[in-house]
Amino acid sequence: MREMKDSGVDWIGTIPADWQIKRIGHLFQNRNEKVNDTDYPPLSVSKGGIVPQMENVAKSDANDNRKQVLKNDFVINSRSDRKQSCGVSDYDGSVSLINTVLFEKEKGTVNPAYNNYLLKNYGFAEEFYRWGHGIVADLWTTRWQEMKNIDLPVPPYEKQRAILNDIEANAQKVDALISNQEQQIEKLKAYKQSLITEVVTKGLNHDAPMKDSGVAWIGEIPSHWETKRAKFLANRIDKGNGITREDVIPNGNVQCVRYGEIYTKYNGAFSKCYSRTNIEKMAKPQYISYGDILFSGTGEIIEEIGKNVVYLGTDRCIAGGDIIIFKHNQEPRFLNYALNSEYSQKQKSYGKMKLKVVHISASAIGNIIIAFPDINEQKKIADYLDEKCSKIDKLIEIKQQKIEKLNEYKKSLIYEYVTGKKEV
Repeated sequence: MREMKDSGVDWIGTIPADWQIKRIGHLFQNRNEKVNDTDYPPLSVSKGGIVPQMENVAKSDANDNRKQVLKNDFVINSRSDRKQSCGVSDYDGSVSLINTVLFEKEKGTVNPAYNNYLLKNYGFAEEFYRWGHGIVADLWTTRWQEMKNIDLPVPPYEKQRAILNDIEANAQKVDALISNQEQQIEKLKAYKQSLITEVVTKGLNHDAPMKDSGVAWIGEIPSHWETKRAKFLANRIDKGNGITREDVIPNGNVQCVRYGEIYTKYNGAFSKCYSRTNIEKMAKPQYISYGDILFSGTGEIIEEIGKNVVYLGTDRCIAGGDIIIFKHNQEPRFLNYALNSEYSQKQKSYGKMKLKVVHISASAIGNIIIAFPDINEQKKIADYLDEKCSKIDKLIEIKQQKIEKLNEYKKSLIYEYVTGKKEV
């Protein structure tokens, strides 16, 4: 049984007797050399670590006003909304001034690879931002002047490699389990997408006579179905009006949808909006009604541009900018499935260039060719897909919960190692 002692630091707790508590400022120096991104290629600071910045990422004009980073430096984003965006750099390069860059004061004090876990664990992340300052409650900054006073648990240098080996061995096992769950989720998503495409082009009666749709992306359809461009099924195609991040408030007097939420908050159909705003902020509010299909007019991935969801609520709700509102007289759930199918997505993506931001216009949405039966058959297909997709979504949710638990276990495991709770 190892001898333990009280560290005197709340976030650390007890540590082994041969460990020390040292302030960051005693271990590291702040690298503050200004460089340009020509001599020192730009690096991105993310939760995944420090990586070369992608060429299509928007760059500021101030390319001479950046911080130098050298290999094995630790870089951390000082803003609270970028929590745990940090890591040890494998590259020489440069980062924006919002980041803090650290290097060892004295070689042989903290192993850089070990440091990557010590300063990236969730316990330190909470402590780091506790020292910050700012006006807005959820957005503040921790500068070097505060950061250097934070206490760290430091094991003897010769023990750090053994601890590091244990962390990486156990983390790899957890990562393998997470990867397995992620692969299963991707298979379920692919199955769901193929099921939707199959049913919205072939129907539910496998014995129905078929005909060529005349559209390569669609193939054969039941002989009693039709194909039309979406604009001929629309009563109207409208555009939403801008709702900024600042316009969104928890107790607003009207529900609203912002275009990014179509990608991140909604899955297929929704009846309640995630966000609210005050109607007084809107010069020309664009209301949506039951059955309206909403398309995101902007995205970052060509293959996902123009994702759509259907509103099945009855409350007042307004659509934000970069949202295309498709009003129609078809079965809304069927039409939403059809417009989210593989054949529709291929039409949305066709001819798009690989840029940082991809756009799709209302006219492009209107030109999508759709295969469809009469309203009664549309309803039967929608009911069938609702049931099937609900079961698939439930399986995906269970696997996502498993991933969350595994990630929490991994975070806890790393914390126990770097604070000496787990013996090596």
